[in-house]
Amino acid sequence: MLDLFVRFLLGGTAVMVSYLVTVLSPWKILAGIFAAFPAVMLTAVLMMGLASGSVKAAKIAKGSVFGMIGGVVCVITVFLSLQLSHQWLFSILLGLVLWLVSSIAISAFKEKLLNRSAARA
Repeated sequence: MLDLFVRFLLGGTAVMVSYLVTVLSPWKILAGIFAAFPAVMLTAVLMMGLASGSVKAAKIAKGSVFGMIGGVVCVITVFLSLQLSHQWLFSILLGLVLWLVSSIAISAFKEKLLNRSAARA
């Protein structure tokens, strides 16, 4: 239960700060920067580190690389889709789908490369 509370507290705080920056900041680019704050990844690494130690926390951090690369795909997709369609809901949904697909594809590609390297050795 403590794990859920800490995740809720950290994630909620990150979302709240991002929103406040969006509303209060005269520099709207800061809103986008704060919107990309990796709160979920940091919380997952923190909680895994506390529960199971640094080795497992490092595995979570390593895996998050694929999600963050997918995040870049998501941002580019949403940006371009908004420019072309002017439909924010469609753009967000398309970005989320491509985030998931690209994250899984990149992870699978890396695994395939590692298996190929191991087979050669």
